[in-house]
Amino acid sequence: MYNIIIIGIIIITIVIVVLFYWYRHQRLLRERAQIMRDAIRHRDFSFRLPTRGLFFGEKALQEALNDMGQEIQKLVAHSEVESWQRLTRVLTHEIMNATTPIQSISQAYLNHPDIKGSPYEEGICAINDTSTGLLAFVESYRKLTQLQEPVMGDVNMQEFARRIASLYPDMCWNIDIPADMVLQADENMLRQVFINLTKNAIEANAKTIGINGTPQKGERGVGLVCISNDGHVIPLDVQQEIFIPFFTTKQNGSGIGLSLSRQILMKQGMTLSLAENPLRGYNVTFLIA
Repeated sequence: MYNIIIIGIIIITIVIVVLFYWYRHQRLLRERAQIMRDAIRHRDFSFRLPTRGLFFGEKALQEALNDMGQEIQKLVAHSEVESWQRLTRVLTHEIMNATTPIQSISQAYLNHPDIKGSPYEEGICAINDTSTGLLAFVESYRKLTQLQEPVMGDVNMQEFARRIASLYPDMCWNIDIPADMVLQADENMLRQVFINLTKNAIEANAKTIGINGTPQKGERGVGLVCISNDGHVIPLDVQQEIFIPFFTTKQNGSGIGLSLSRQILMKQGMTLSLAENPLRGYNVTFLIA
């Protein structure tokens, strides 16, 4: 009888422990689901949740969701870029069709002897200057739809980052990239991306820029590169807009730098995104993956 009681207590204890562990595990899964749901709601597809503590089936599912998040992010970015390219192509075409005759006609009037020195000269000159400036403005945005094809090659990221740093000796640079980290990329186009990000950091009053690299195994050997700075924090209401062509918060900004940088990387099979949580010690972190 005594042995039966002991066995019963042991069985009840085991059942309680199993139920407690099951409850904790289910709560963990629910929390993970909520994190991913919130990430998707905020259009942040860069989440990568850990797989430690999961059963083998749950681990495989979480890994698939992590990879899916990155693929969704690439597809969304690609779709956005294509949409803006089409819109930019239409707008530049229509604006130039309307503005070019105005610029030509006003210039012809300015060269006419009856206009020189007349009361009309100043007004026609203003029309000509405005149309000429608008044409130059539109021409600069043609870069968004006329990017050259990349010439891919091996780029040693540690050496590459040091060369970028040498262009801006007044900045404090923290470079932490493995010596053997290599990306398949067009080095000239990649340099333009880093220069754009550096200029943005300087304009945001940054004093320190960090470049961190983490190699990742894969068919293309693509790794993760983080470019961080201690400049002004990007407000939450602006973070979703920074990659939209022509969007800028700067008084004299063109709104083309980040959009162009993203398109340059997309042509090389990579993405550019803003990290939700900057690396420690910085206010802003961009991710290249």
